[in-house]
Amino acid sequence: MTFASVKDRTDIEAEKSWADRNVARTIHDFIANAKDQHGHRPAVSFQLTSDPSDKGETLTWSELYGKVCQTANLLRSLGIGPNDTVAFLLPNSNETVFTLLGGMVAGVVNPINPLLEPEQISAILRETNAKVLVTLRSFPKTDIAQKAAEAVKHAPNVHTVLEIDLLRYLTPPKSWIVPLIRPKAPDYAHADVMNFTKAIARQNRTLDFEDVKEDRVAAYFHTGGTTGMPKVAQHKYSGMVYQGWLGARLLFDEQDTVICPLPLFHVFAVHPILMSMIASGAHVVFPTPAGYRGEGVFDNFWKLVEKWQVTFMITVPTAVSALMQRKVDADISTLKTAFSGSAPMPLELFRRFETACGVTICEGYGLTEATCLVSINPPAGEKRVGSVGIPFPYTEVKILRSTADGPVECAPDEVGEICVANPGVFAGSTYTEADKNRDLFHHDIYLRTGDLGRLDPDGYLWITGRAKDLIIRGGHNIDPAEIEEALLTHQAVAFAGAIGQPDPHSGEVPCAYVELVSGAEVSVEELMEHARKHIHERAAYPKHLEIMPELPKTAVGKIFKPDLRKMAIARIYSAALAETGCHVAEVVDDKKRGLVARVQKGPNGADPRVAEILASHTRPWEWID
Repeated sequence: MTFASVKDRTDIEAEKSWADRNVARTIHDFIANAKDQHGHRPAVSFQLTSDPSDKGETLTWSELYGKVCQTANLLRSLGIGPNDTVAFLLPNSNETVFTLLGGMVAGVVNPINPLLEPEQISAILRETNAKVLVTLRSFPKTDIAQKAAEAVKHAPNVHTVLEIDLLRYLTPPKSWIVPLIRPKAPDYAHADVMNFTKAIARQNRTLDFEDVKEDRVAAYFHTGGTTGMPKVAQHKYSGMVYQGWLGARLLFDEQDTVICPLPLFHVFAVHPILMSMIASGAHVVFPTPAGYRGEGVFDNFWKLVEKWQVTFMITVPTAVSALMQRKVDADISTLKTAFSGSAPMPLELFRRFETACGVTICEGYGLTEATCLVSINPPAGEKRVGSVGIPFPYTEVKILRSTADGPVECAPDEVGEICVANPGVFAGSTYTEADKNRDLFHHDIYLRTGDLGRLDPDGYLWITGRAKDLIIRGGHNIDPAEIEEALLTHQAVAFAGAIGQPDPHSGEVPCAYVELVSGAEVSVEELMEHARKHIHERAAYPKHLEIMPELPKTAVGKIFKPDLRKMAIARIYSAALAETGCHVAEVVDDKKRGLVARVQKGPNGADPRVAEILASHTRPWEWID
């Protein structure tokens, strides 16, 4: 059955309930099934460098199963039981896949973003009580090992560090050079250090322990901020298997080869992609440790598609924007579909990609708290650009608004908070910290996403804004509180408000507005320098900072960010339109579309270039009559 409409979803659900589906109950059984059905077929490939002529390493499903069991056996021998945590701080590699899956089989795996600073990494290690950390051995052009060592110093619960050495992927002469320039090995203080590859090689290729056939939490993913302690979401076997089942039923089969240059510390790569590969028997390729960030990946991307005979590419709008700055310089006739997520895609970028590549983009919507996928523009049906499509089978989406009498369901096209119930939602226990689960659900079932949106009369979901303040820069979450707190440490700043301003490449980037203490004087340049010193990561540095006589505030004195967002949209759009003579006269809050820029015609009327220029942004606009 195809997935082209709401009716198709209803028909799939009518076949049988999710509880009656004959799906794997544990991750070990999930991978064992893939081994039994597709043993000799390619499962996962990794290429250290982006040159299409360089070698990559491919494992079959039988080989991958053996490596996962070896990893799980090693972790059990190090004291990782079903309720114990093994964390990893790694870029992509085949060993990252072994660690991810083996960690789920043995205990609870905790992927950590290597771009975080040591203090955030150590906070996550403490919050999840990780006993083992898997990370890189010192290697040129990366500071992951150094970050890991600093984090472990402040996480006394970590008793063992397993090091992965990427040297084995290199051939002469590069393999001769790395040992000469390798950074000094860091000191892991109280933790024992072992070589991952040598340690798993001594283990059996089948499980040495009983795989208990019951659902349990098997992964922790941090989310929702870059300052202090990010929230840690809990993912169960059942939610992960559901994500894989969706991919196998609706998107992939064993003939597919999927290129996924997204990191394996992010739910998008782990659940919709890797779990779907396990369920379908498809083949996934991870190009370079850093994926799209890897050296030469964008320049060589189309050649990599040709080399690996890719049928399905996984992407995000920022990557598509970068790819459209390069020619399609290879035979990509095998490529059928692109799946884009993490952030909305501008209409013009959508059209440019489909024209240049002859490939359809399916935009989807998901979130870490729901073990990822919620909806998709149907691969075999109508794709409404700007919408995030139709909710998946067994996923119930409600648009609710809070009232004095409790939550009320919105009518079609009425904007409210997007709330979700599906097998990936761990109702009542989404986060590890109980306090963070308060007020997170309506009717004890529907996860409150914090996103604002509407369902149109045909059942397509549209996102119109965010109830929460997160800035999403190219799919990367930035907590505005970090920017605000950094600015508020300056003695001249009385109030600070950080938001995301429109950006044609990243969707949005941080910007900040400040109100000074009465009588204080300071320049924008001084405040920008102060912010850079006190903000923990480069991605959160404001791209624009403005000093205002007074920030807009609510009746209780809270900064009113919708007004700041309107100001940013007007400023960015007007600057982009300068050469046309047109400008944004106002930004209004439309009930269906969210914030809408209203454009004043120039001296020569409605310049046709306006549509082309503003198509690179995601927020809607309209002419003033």
